[in-house]
Amino acid sequence: MATVAGLFVSPGRGTGRSEPRERVTAIAGHGLDGCAHARPPRREVLLASQEHLDALGVEPGAIRENVTVEGADVQAWSVGQRVQVGGARLEITMECDPCHRMDELRPGLRTLLDGKRGMLAHVVEGGDIALGDEIELL
Repeated sequence: MATVAGLFVSPGRGTGRSEPRERVTAIAGHGLDGCAHARPPRREVLLASQEHLDALGVEPGAIRENVTVEGADVQAWSVGQRVQVGGARLEITMECDPCHRMDELRPGLRTLLDGKRGMLAHVVEGGDIALGDEIELL
């Protein structure tokens, strides 16, 4: 079973690392409430696998993901896959390619994250998401 291991929002673009939250509200057609990185309609929420972060020695939130997923490889989810995350329903829209900012965290990290940064999603139905919530493929 996959669960929410981390929740993060960025209050402003270019402000650095995302801020951790215990609970967030996903807003349909927008993204997470209070997150400046949401870019509707395809780049509203970024989900990343805890296992990929651990393997690379990267702390949750450092790569600016919104939801850190434990117990599932989000890279295996196909575009169009719907996912229930707590009280919100998301639809996977695309793979998130690592940007140049990843090398600011650690030189060479952008290359190491290729195919492992996570999947972007659109919020189909809004709702609350909390740490420990189950994640279910629909």
